[in-house]
Amino acid sequence: MRSDCIPQRSSGLTFRDVSVSYAGRPVFSGVSFTIPAGGFACIIGPSGCGKTTVLRVAAGLVTPSSGSVHFADQALGRPRRDMAVVFQDYGRALLPWRSVAGNVSLALEAAGIPRPERADRIHELLKTVGLRDHARKYPGQMSGGMQQRLQIARCLAQEPRLLLMDEPFGALDAMTRQSLQDEILSIAASRDMTVLFVTHDLEEAIYLGDQVIALDANPGRVDRVIDVALPAPRDQLTTREDAQFVRLRRELHGLMHKEAA
Repeated sequence: MRSDCIPQRSSGLTFRDVSVSYAGRPVFSGVSFTIPAGGFACIIGPSGCGKTTVLRVAAGLVTPSSGSVHFADQALGRPRRDMAVVFQDYGRALLPWRSVAGNVSLALEAAGIPRPERADRIHELLKTVGLRDHARKYPGQMSGGMQQRLQIARCLAQEPRLLLMDEPFGALDAMTRQSLQDEILSIAASRDMTVLFVTHDLEEAIYLGDQVIALDANPGRVDRVIDVALPAPRDQLTTREDAQFVRLRRELHGLMHKEAA
């Protein structure tokens, strides 16, 4: 087959020399990185380095002071239907007066999906995140882990090509956190989504990411982009015992310790 007949895959998420300042004070400066289409990248760094602001720029919620951001070969400047954001504060992200099914339906309504088509899609989405038997419950009747699963299901209802996650598992217990890590890896792979994931947990960054973007602070900037070549699918026991995992953990710990000093 001739090369010009092979479908070309669109590019992923690219930051080119992006800077953000508030009231003349730089939050981060000259940030550049590329996440390939379908890639999973984690951002780590000390408090105040601008991790969440980077994600908000990608979401179109913050306008850069300089530089450019592109996704799928298009400039980003505002929220888009093909991207979704999962927030850490799942309680505030959900509508308490809507049932589980109603919260997921909200995204389908916004996308203009006809009512007769919604029920089957809601059922499949809740099945995907392990909430199939909880459709009639309300957020206040569910655990933190279940609420975060619901927020993820609502985001998936948008059928995003770009999924942005801001420390989504930080407030959850260790067992729930690991379960959701595995679920999001499986979902991202099955839907070929590009994922940008903010975390303060070095092990989580290594476990989830194809690459780890390490920021330093004052102002925030990219210190290093580290490729993670751990085998897939990943496993909570064997992956964390892998010699490469241990080496990367030591390397990232050294970076963060350097910045803290």
